[in-house]
Order: sequence, then structure tokens, then C-alpha cells
Amino acid sequence: MRRRVPSSAGPIRLRASRYGGQAGPALLMLLMFVPTAGAQSPSPVMERVTFDEAVARALAMNPTVAQAATAIVRAEGFLQQARAATRPNLSAVVNTTVLDSGRGFDEFIVQPRTQTLMSANVSMPVLAASRWAAATQAQDQIDIARLSATDVRKEIASATAQAYLAIITQQRQIEVNMRARETAQAHLDYAQRRLASGAGTRLNELRAAQEVAADEARLEITRLAARRAQEALGVLMAADGPVDAAGEPAFNLPASAEIEDQPTWMAARPDVRLFTAQERATDRIRRDSSKDYFPAVIASFDPQAVAPSGLFQPSRTWRLSFTMSQPIFDAGERRGTARVREAAVQSSRFTLTSLQIQARSEVRMAREAVQSTERTLASLRLAASQSDEVLSITNTAFQAGATTNLEVIDAQRSARDAEASVAIGEDAVRRARLDLLTALGRFPQ
Repeated sequence: MRRRVPSSAGPIRLRASRYGGQAGPALLMLLMFVPTAGAQSPSPVMERVTFDEAVARALAMNPTVAQAATAIVRAEGFLQQARAATRPNLSAVVNTTVLDSGRGFDEFIVQPRTQTLMSANVSMPVLAASRWAAATQAQDQIDIARLSATDVRKEIASATAQAYLAIITQQRQIEVNMRARETAQAHLDYAQRRLASGAGTRLNELRAAQEVAADEARLEITRLAARRAQEALGVLMAADGPVDAAGEPAFNLPASAEIEDQPTWMAARPDVRLFTAQERATDRIRRDSSKDYFPAVIASFDPQAVAPSGLFQPSRTWRLSFTMSQPIFDAGERRGTARVREAAVQSSRFTLTSLQIQARSEVRMAREAVQSTERTLASLRLAASQSDEVLSITNTAFQAGATTNLEVIDAQRSARDAEASVAIGEDAVRRARLDLLTALGRFPQ
């Protein structure tokens, strides 16, 4: 019976005869720093989180969510600027003038050599319809920025959920491949024992060894896929390293009556709320176009003090003025602006209508997907149970000499593929339920 060569060579050993009976000091020092072939550096313990913890941390720590929140601050700054144009404005000026000599005639001084002028200006719009409209429009932009941040949060939460579910699926595939490898290894051990006793053949041993090697390759591939999903989850959570899934999430689906209540779940979707706010904002801008033709009146109060005063210049004066401006002819500029705003309103309405149609389709499709994937999973689990039974019967028949190892290997592959299909079916059910909750605006909470 042939002995299989281990995958790792084990500790390094030296033959003393090769070096004249003993190893030199330099070689001994070198061996102190050479690790054994099978030694591996200890991997750090990976953090494990639940589904709810992963989503919550991603929403709290992900830089994309924080960047979306800055748009709210920017919109608030624009609102403050727009409101400032409708509020009183106060300014003061101090001006000191020094001449080479005073100006006057006889004993009268018309302008002293050094004179300080202090003046102030207080102005406030009395009638400014376009400015008031701009402030209201800026408030709409704050609402849009907040809804945009909510929509970004939904996207980050969905990406986090997908990464989390991918980890669960890959871990399930790892379990399937590990069991398949153990089964194939048991078959290989049996083939080797039969070959050693003279009852088996080298061909049967090679077939069994080939199946073990193939299962080893599949196991490595699924482990790498799981690590990639863990890294993706760590990136979404802004963690300093990969993050593992601690358990399966519980997706509690609403009742059929709640799914049929279209106005309620439509209003709960962040994207629908966002585009609805954008449509209202563009329509407000269109309706405010007429205010560009309204007159504007600005009141201004200007007190002034001069020290020392001149002969023809009082020491304290003030002035109150009202300035009115009325646009009369602008060569069609405002009319063109109104047409552009009307086009923006129509575009936003079409976009909102298209989104609502898409949302209804997503809910219908997600609901159908949940029902279909659940039926599919039930069939896959039945097929996996039958494949396990076939494998058991085939192994018994092979040990009794009634079949060849080709039937055993084929049964092993069928059982492995059936279990892998069950893992894929379970993942499809989880994702379908998540899609339905997302389409109904119930995820994230």
C-alpha cells in the first residue's frame, strides 16, 4: 500500500553525516529563525456581529453616510444666506480726514484741518417678493438634502445587508464542502485499505483521491469568497479589518393587508419621498416666477456725525429714504427663465411617476420571489435528503461488492451538489425577503 505524502513537509531536519557529524554554529543560528513548513502565524480573532449590529454600525460609521449629511449643513447655509437678504442690514463707517491746513475765510473755518466723519446705514427690504420666495425655496432644499441623506442610508444599509448575507451563504458552502471532503476522504481511506489487502485496484484509489483533491479546491475557493465578503462587510462598517457574521437575520414580513395598502408603503419609501420633495420644490420655483415682476422697495436710514463741524456742515444729520425698483423690460429673460422652470417641473413629475411605477413592480416581483424561492427551497431540501439516502445505500452496496466506486463517487457528487443547492436556495429566500422589506420601505428601520 502506498503512503500519501502529507501536504506539509513537517519540521526541518538535518543529517549530521552530511556536515561531517555536526552542524556548524552559523547553521544552527539560521535554523533558529527558520519556521517549520507546517507552521502558520496565528491569525487575529475576527470580530463577529449580528445583522442588526452590522447595519447600525454601518449607518453610524460609514463615511458615505457622513458625507451625505454634509449636504444638509450646506443647504442650511444657503437658507441662512437667503434669509439674510430679507432682514435688516446695519453698517457703520468712520472716516478721518487730515488736510495740510484748515479751509476758511477771515475768522471762519469752513473745513477744519482734521475732521472725523462717523456715519451708519440701516436698510431693510419693505417689499421684496422675490427674496422672500428665495428663502422659502432654500427651505425646500434642506428637506431635499435630508431625504437624500435618508436615501443614501438606505443604499448603505442594503449593501451591508447583502455583504452580511453573502458571508452566511459562503459559510454554509464551506460546511457543505467540508462534509463532502470528509466523505471523499473516508472513501479514499477505504479504497487504500482494500488496495493494501489486495481486494481493491489502483484505479479505484486514484478516483477516490481525485475526488478528495477536487473537494479541497472547492473548499479553498469558498473560504476565499467568504473572506472577501467579510472584508466587504468590514469596509461598509468602517472597521479596521474583516468582520464576520454572528448569525442569521430574522426578516419579519408584513401581513398581506399591509402589502396591499399601496399609499402607506409608497409614502414610506425614501426614494419616493425624495423625488416627491423634488417635484414640490421645482413646482414652487415655477409658481414663484411671477414674483420676479413684483416691485422691490427698500427703506434706508443714514445717521451722520462730524467732529469738529464746519461752517456749512452741521455736526449731526440723518436721512431716511425709500427706493423702489420695478422691472419693465428685460428682453425676454424672465420669460425664458419661466419656461426653463416649467420644463424642470414636467421632468420631475415624469421622474416621480416612473419611480412609482417601478416601486409597484418591485413590490409585486419581491412578493412573488419570496413565495417562489420558499417553494424552491422546500424542493431542494427534499432532493438533498433523497441524495443523502442514495449515498448511504450506494456506500452499503459498494462495501458489499454490488456496485463500483464510480457509483459511489457519482452519489457523493450528487449529495454535495444537492446540499450546495440548498445553501443557494436559503440565500435566495433571505435575499427575496430583504428585497420585499426594502421595496416596502421597511428596511432600514
